[in-house]
Amino acid sequence: MNIEGLDYNTQREKLRLPQYGREIQAMVDYAVKLPEKADRQRSAAAIVDIMKRMVPQDKGNPSNEQKWWDHLALMSDFQLDIDWPFDISDAQRIKTKPEPMPYPMKAIPVRHYGNILFETFEKLKAMPEGKQRDELAGRAANQMKRNLALWSHGSASNEKVVSDLAQFTDGKIQLDHENFKFEKLDLRDIEQRPTPKKRKR
Repeated sequence: MNIEGLDYNTQREKLRLPQYGREIQAMVDYAVKLPEKADRQRSAAAIVDIMKRMVPQDKGNPSNEQKWWDHLALMSDFQLDIDWPFDISDAQRIKTKPEPMPYPMKAIPVRHYGNILFETFEKLKAMPEGKQRDELAGRAANQMKRNLALWSHGSASNEKVVSDLAQFTDGKIQLDHENFKFEKLDLRDIEQRPTPKKRKR
């Protein structure tokens, strides 16, 4: 539907820095076209002052001063001919998107224990017998029980934890489930997974 006098943002030119809105961009475009440099200089200073007022919590921070002028340079596509109070040659880096971080895709035997616990199992296998290994084994066992309770809707037997800990440490850690005291598990403190909604047919 086309209505005379109305247009939509989707039909307009894409904003270089959308956070400042179309009105500020229009001011910048106007300043670029001013024939006198003194007028462009005054307009640039006024625009930066308005940009500061849009983010008042940053206004009193001197370290942000460079940022405002860098943003003005980007919004003018570096076409604003003024005496810049800062070096704007590095402003383009603001718009450069960082490279995506690689997602760790480590294969682990069971997902409910998670990668951190499997790293702990490897550490336990390399540790000598003693108090430190016993303490780490106890912490690992309790975390395993919490994970089992979370992913098994509250069901986590001590025997299962002891068996899995022995298995994943290649038999190095053998807890006596009759004598080892697990931490008391309060199921009210465990966040239950939401039940997936069934699709309507």
